[in-house]
Amino acid sequence: MFEFDQYLGFLAFLTILTIGFWLMIFLLTFVVPYWLFGNLMEMYKEKRAAKRAARNE
Repeated sequence: MFEFDQYLGFLAFLTILTIGFWLMIFLLTFVVPYWLFGNLMEMYKEKRAAKRAARNE
């Protein structure tokens, strides 16, 4: 039979595992695409500014 301490340890393990899973899902679905889109927009703006500066010289 399980003792109460083992039951609490198992619940703590499941809680940490579940929090980690949902955090990973959140990062993969919201944070990473946001970061990639922002990075691509910055690269586009820098290239466009470099073209404008080269054209104006």
